[in-house]
Amino acid sequence: MVTDFARSLREQTRLGLASAAIGALAGSASAALLVSLDWVTERRLENPWLISVLPLAGFAIGWTYRWFGRRRGGRAIRGTDLIIEEIHRPTATAIPLPMAPLVFFGTLVTHAFGGSAGREGTAVQMAASIGDRVASRLAPRSEAIPGHERRLLLMASLAAGFGSVFGVPFAGAVFGLEAPRRGRVRWAAIFPCCVASEVGHLTTMGLGVRHAHYLSGPMPHFSFEVLIGVILAGVAFGALARAFVGSVHATADSFARWIRSPPVRPMVGGALIALTAWLLRTDRPLGLGLPQISESFQGLVPTSDFAFKFVFTVATVGSGFKGGEVTPLFYMGATGGNALSRVLPLPSGFLAALGFVAVFAGAANVPLTCSVMAMELFGFDIGGYAALACAASFLVSGSGGLYRKR
Repeated sequence: MVTDFARSLREQTRLGLASAAIGALAGSASAALLVSLDWVTERRLENPWLISVLPLAGFAIGWTYRWFGRRRGGRAIRGTDLIIEEIHRPTATAIPLPMAPLVFFGTLVTHAFGGSAGREGTAVQMAASIGDRVASRLAPRSEAIPGHERRLLLMASLAAGFGSVFGVPFAGAVFGLEAPRRGRVRWAAIFPCCVASEVGHLTTMGLGVRHAHYLSGPMPHFSFEVLIGVILAGVAFGALARAFVGSVHATADSFARWIRSPPVRPMVGGALIALTAWLLRTDRPLGLGLPQISESFQGLVPTSDFAFKFVFTVATVGSGFKGGEVTPLFYMGATGGNALSRVLPLPSGFLAALGFVAVFAGAANVPLTCSVMAMELFGFDIGGYAALACAASFLVSGSGGLYRKR
């Protein structure tokens, strides 16, 4: 028993130190990403004509991934799906180190020219690429790291990337535990996930990055009617999440089927996005959409906001642009919740907060992560309501999800 305890202590110490290193490196990468995204977004807003260059930007991303985005053996780098697959079935091939600069470049180009994408996919992929290199250093020379330890450190990388890019260390830790298992938790990873997420968050903050936090307004008084309203809202958010996931996958499959050349897919998608934005005479659905998210907590916003964001994000991500879907899901959830307040007798800011987390909970099958995130972002008072809305969304959204390889 003493021998088993000593062995476990050595393993957890090694994993803890490795997770701290992953957190520090991932937090630094997230800080660089967030600062760079702010800069390119400001330039795009100052120069609205840049949207017309989006097709060429798409071609550049596709061309770069075609020629530099290959694993050993010639297989293409698949992003977050690859990380999930390696957690489930570790192989002898490490997560490609080029994944980090490639996705960083692709995300900045996407946002610089008006693509509607997120940033969590980039942060998570950079963290996993870095984390797998840290894991490989744990093994004795000429030996491979044990598969279960590599799996735990990849989960810690997910936690570090998510927690640092959104400023939610507790939700980041739960994300690392929950995301690979589709709503279930692998508790063996709790210590490395907590260490990596917290260190990642502290590193990003220490480098001067500040995250957006939102005021959801006063909570409604507890009543049976409020609970029914929250459940109905959760059902609506789950339906939106299900429609979004199905649309993204169908669009990606259609582009792959009809356009054989990878560089041409985002070029065509970029042309469609630029043309639609010009016809609608709006830039609200472009980019991250952080100002529009803030507006949804301050008063009523156009009811079309969430629908336009839905269409633009499906076209952006489905055609091959980079960045991820989570921030657009926050946008759709917050503005969709705001619009729902015209139907349900609940405050618009309150419904915006529930939508912010519940749509993502359904789309990624992470209700626990999003319940914790709600409390980190909006305060503990919303916790019970958020958990109920996230659970309803998770049940309605179905067994599919953003990350296919689970």
